[in-house]
Amino acid sequence: MNTSEILAKFGPREAMEYDIVVVGGGPGGLAAAIKLKQLANENGKELSVVVLEKGSEPGAHILSGAVMDPKAMTELFPDWKALGAPLNQPVTSDKVLFLSETGAIKTPGFLVPDCMHNDGNFVVSLGNVSRWMAQQAENLGVEIFPGFAAAEVLYNDDGSVKGVATGNMGIGKDGEPSSSFQLGMEIHGKYTVFAEGSRGHLGRQLIAKFKLDEGKDPQAYALGIKELWEIDPAKHQPGLVVHTAGWPMDNATYGGGFLYHLEGNLVTLGLVTGLDYSNPYLSPFEEMQRWKTHPSIKQYLEGGKRVSYGARAITAGGALSLPKTVFPGGALIGCEAGYLNASRIKGSHAAIKTGMLAAEAAFEAVGAGRQHDELSAYPEAYAKSWLAQELDMSRNFKAWFKKGLYVGTLMTGIEQWLLPKLGIKSPPWTLHRTQADHSMLKPAAQCTPIVYPKPDNKITFDRLTSVFVSNTNHEEHQPAHLTLKDASVPVNVNLAIYDGPESRYCPAGVYEYVKNPDNSDRLQINAQNCVHCKTCDIKDPTQNIVWVTPEGGGGPNYSGM
Repeated sequence: MNTSEILAKFGPREAMEYDIVVVGGGPGGLAAAIKLKQLANENGKELSVVVLEKGSEPGAHILSGAVMDPKAMTELFPDWKALGAPLNQPVTSDKVLFLSETGAIKTPGFLVPDCMHNDGNFVVSLGNVSRWMAQQAENLGVEIFPGFAAAEVLYNDDGSVKGVATGNMGIGKDGEPSSSFQLGMEIHGKYTVFAEGSRGHLGRQLIAKFKLDEGKDPQAYALGIKELWEIDPAKHQPGLVVHTAGWPMDNATYGGGFLYHLEGNLVTLGLVTGLDYSNPYLSPFEEMQRWKTHPSIKQYLEGGKRVSYGARAITAGGALSLPKTVFPGGALIGCEAGYLNASRIKGSHAAIKTGMLAAEAAFEAVGAGRQHDELSAYPEAYAKSWLAQELDMSRNFKAWFKKGLYVGTLMTGIEQWLLPKLGIKSPPWTLHRTQADHSMLKPAAQCTPIVYPKPDNKITFDRLTSVFVSNTNHEEHQPAHLTLKDASVPVNVNLAIYDGPESRYCPAGVYEYVKNPDNSDRLQINAQNCVHCKTCDIKDPTQNIVWVTPEGGGGPNYSGM
């Protein structure tokens, strides 16, 4: 049954009315909700705010490095330290390493661009920060609905956004309502703030419907694969931040590693791979496992224990790919829009800041009796903010690295080390990109297969073992939330031309080609393994795979990530 058939048989849906609806309980969405309630309380106003979070709890789907710049958090909560925010481990030292297969060259501190300096920042679990922010939001009167996935954008007759509908529960694999069926709810708001994170399911639809990316550079993405380890206390250096470039990537492939020492003998580490890579045989997961075997990384992990694993796409296009962020009835904030600063490897401060800016615009609009129009005050405030200046300085970062590691490193040094020393706050040149990441794969016949070493189950692991420690779970009888526009494309195009790249770019073993009884091939989708990283939605060369929301509460349940 499709949505209209279900509504005809079981509808209408129950509707709940709010002043502001926030879709997504990450740092950006929670910052928006918190700021709205702060403004209402300061001005003696009543304002109803709801946050919908598809994870089983706030923070369950949050994955980030993360080194956090506290600037935006301090604006939101000047007394965050007294309130117990889990920003516990200040950065104590930085290392930037260029790796060869067995060696490493440390960049002298005086040559490290300002964007890579982390003085005053904190090594955090962004999931724990989100859980703390959710508690602060509820203390202020924000309603949070965890386990409710916003599955559909609702529109008014004039085309403006009316709100969202949550997904139906209890739909069987055959698409028919089961005995446990529950109809989704409609959540209406005067304005709806979309904060789903990178490649948001609804955000993608809104960008297309309202042509928000018209005239912009194609968005650029990367895949971050992360592990959390408990290491030997003798090897633990609280606050040490290590970034790597070079091996195992070739010079034409964008990518880099990170290793951050948290408190409590914990280390968070991972590899970021640009999704504009061209070799269909490349596996970001296997590259990350291989990266851990480098002596500069392995030295910390030997004798330790892997605690958790996860993966998430990163929106990395920067200022030149930033879409228009407002449309009638709503706004995009944080990584939903693409505010992450790839050169700093930081996005949480940008998500919090844009959440606050959107909240201020929405509060003003509701107070003036407006609804469902464009919150133009939000992009106007962003244009005057410190964040806009920060992203402008790094606007060429991704384009330079598309020209290779050495060119990217040299030009980033010039733009973000030399120019600031000369008192120049913005590069006097602009580079534009024209190709989307999914268009960059070369046919397999033009590429060399990559042979990856087998896992040793001590430092390196396989995908299914990794998914297990991500605590990923989906209701097994629901339809697959990884959908195909055309079921013939995987075999006829992806397998025939690119040798089945989805079996390698997915970090969770969702896609595999298997043989039918007649020895023909078919794509098997193991949707229960999905960690909601969105890589398939981004990298599929024909854009045939579309990620849609599964039942609320499904997916990973990250702890300490």
